[in-house]
Amino acid sequence: TEEDKFPSRKKNPTQPEIVEVEDSPGPVKKVIKARNIRLNGKDQREYLVRFKNQKADKDKWLAEDAITDGNLHLRRFRASRRT
Repeated sequence: TEEDKFPSRKKNPTQPEIVEVEDSPGPVKKVIKARNIRLNGKDQREYLVRFKNQKADKDKWLAEDAITDGNLHLRRFRASRRT
């Protein structure tokens, strides 16, 4: 057995803690960009979203229906692109 081969090896009686990762880092601050992608043979539009109190490296590409308060943020994003 391993205990016979390595008598000085310490056993680790505790299992590592399982940490759940949230899907979104918090409320949306603004929509930055839009892109079209092909997913399962269908064209889809995704939006690059910045979250409140987060840096740019936490930005995520999300589908329209995955954005919290999407209507409000997308309306602002589209208006900012017109000017």
